[in-house]
Amino acid sequence: MSLYVDDPARLGTTRLSDGRVLGWAEWGPEDGLPVLLSPGAATSRWLGIGAGAVENEGVRLVSVDRPGLGVSTPAPDRTFADFVDDVRELTALRGLGPLPAMLGNSQGAPFALACAAAGVVSALALVSPADEVAAPEFAAALPDDLRGLVARVAEDPVGAEKVFAGFDADAMRRMVLAGSPACDLVVYEDPGFAAAYGRALDEAFSQGAAAGYARDTVLAMGRWPIDLGAITVPVEVWYGEEDVSHSPDLGLRLVSRIPGARRTVVPGVGGALLWATAEPILASLAETVRPDEPVERDWREELDRRGTVRGRRPGAAQAGGRG
Repeated sequence: MSLYVDDPARLGTTRLSDGRVLGWAEWGPEDGLPVLLSPGAATSRWLGIGAGAVENEGVRLVSVDRPGLGVSTPAPDRTFADFVDDVRELTALRGLGPLPAMLGNSQGAPFALACAAAGVVSALALVSPADEVAAPEFAAALPDDLRGLVARVAEDPVGAEKVFAGFDADAMRRMVLAGSPACDLVVYEDPGFAAAYGRALDEAFSQGAAAGYARDTVLAMGRWPIDLGAITVPVEVWYGEEDVSHSPDLGLRLVSRIPGARRTVVPGVGGALLWATAEPILASLAETVRPDEPVERDWREELDRRGTVRGRRPGAAQAGGRG
C-alpha cells in the first residue's frame, strides 16, 4: 500500500497489424475518460500515478510500454513517427478513440509531443518532461557529463546506443536516487512506491537495455524531428521547482515553442512531481477535454491548499503562458 501509486486494475497486450505486440496496463473505470500515459525512462507499464487519482477523476488511464520495454516487441531503429503510428493503432484496437488525451512523463515527453504534433491525441500534459537538451541554446547550461553524452549522440548515435545498452535496472535506480533532492526521496523511498518502481524497472529491462531503453535515450537526447509549432491541442507543462534533471530552464524555452502552452512550476518537489501531485495534474487534463465540466477549477490554488508531499504545504505554484 502506498500514498503514491496503485497496482494496475488490468494488464494485457495488444497485437498490432505488423505482428508486434504492445504491453499496457490500465487504472480506473473502463468507461472512464481515456488518457494514455507515456512513461519515463526505462519504466514499464507497471508504474501508474498517485493512488486514487484516476478513480477520483473518472479517468481510464492506459500506460503503454514503448517497443522493447517490458513485454512490448522490440522495433530496432524505430523513430518518433513509428511511436505515433503505434499509438494511433492501439487507440483504435483498444477502443480509446477517437482521440484520447495523453500524459507524458520525463523521457516519455518527446514521444508524447510527437503524438500531439501528429494530431492523434486531444490534449497533452507533460510532467517533469525531458527537454530537448541537444538544442544549441542549452549547450552552455548543461553539466559537463550530460554535454558529453549529447555530443556523443550527435556524432555517433550508433555508438551511443551501444553505451546506453550497458544499463540495467540497478544502474537506473541508483542514478535516479543519486540525482534526487530530499523532497523527492520522500516519494522514492516510500516502501510501496519503491516496490512498484522496482518492479517497473525490472520489467522494462527484462529484454535487455538494447531492446528498448537505449533506443529511447538516443531519440530523446538527439535533436527532435517534431514540429512543435504545429501542435494545435491544449498542452500543459508541469515542473517541480526542485527539479534539476529534466530541463535547464524548467521548460521556459519548451513552452515558448508550443502554441498556447501553459507552464506550472510547483514548489517543494522535483522530478517526483507526477506521483507527489498526481490528482491536480490529472484533474486539470481531464477538465481540459471534458466539454461538460460545469466549473473551471484553478488547480494552482488547489495545490497550495492541499500540499503535495505527505501533506507538506508547498506554497503557491507559479503559472506562465508562452515562456
